[in-house]
Amino acid sequence: MAMRMDGPLAALDQWKPDGCSLAKALDVVGTKSAMLLLREAFYGVTRFDTFVRRVGITEAVAAKRLRELVESGLLEKRPYREPGARTRYEYVLTEKGRALLPVIVALMQWGDTYLQPGGARLHVVSAETGEPVRVVVAPSAGDSLEPEGLAVRLQR
Repeated sequence: MAMRMDGPLAALDQWKPDGCSLAKALDVVGTKSAMLLLREAFYGVTRFDTFVRRVGITEAVAAKRLRELVESGLLEKRPYREPGARTRYEYVLTEKGRALLPVIVALMQWGDTYLQPGGARLHVVSAETGEPVRVVVAPSAGDSLEPEGLAVRLQR
């Protein structure tokens, strides 16, 4: 089953797809390389060469995607300089970028469940307790909901 539309379905017909937040989000992070760069940023990677090596993309693709992520406000470019070397830049998650954590973890968990024969090799856990974490859709004071327990309302 799927989410239901609250109110008349005709209201949904009046909604314009160009206002879709999902479409806008995918414009920013909708490439495999962008998502993998963000994954690495959540793992603590900040240096260009490490992004290239860990994601397995060319320097040209990494440079383009990192530039797009900076322009979108998900990463911030900060200068650093090692002794005897020229100034370089590292890439650090911004508040806007950090807000994508549940999305990244949810996609990883979906892949762990449905795409990893034999189970996941990496597990996201609480740094404090070591307990596995999970992403759920739930009201602020309640249990997780399935799609049929959700409704979509058109904001006027």
